Amino acid sequence: QVQLVESGGGLVQPGGSLRLSCAASGFTFRRYSMSWYRQAPGKQRELVASIISGGGSTTYADSVKGRFTISRDDAKNTVYLQMNSLKPEDTAVYYCNAVRITGQNYWGQGTQVTVSS
Repeated sequence: QVQLVESGGGLVQPGGSLRLSCAASGFTFRRYSMSWYRQAPGKQRELVASIISGGGSTTYADSVKGRFTISRDDAKNTVYLQMNSLKPEDTAVYYCNAVRITGQNYWGQGTQVTVSS
């Protein structure tokens, strides 16, 4: 059974940091590109960051470049999102996504991040 379980969300003040984790099981993690998406109330889900299979390349949304870092640990079947200098506009539900070139596509249940004073 495929599972992606996000954790690490919560309430943080502007300028603060959070580290999200996504633990994967039920598929061959190292063969998948992993991404973090987010969806704020009333808005479409958007791509935040991606890291390819093997971890050699990463991409970021312009709005988070220089503040967020995506990484993966294939030995632990886990992908991370380090979020620094958080802003109120980063408030959203953050989702983990796994995708393979052969078409498999999996989603986690999401974790809430709220940036507020």
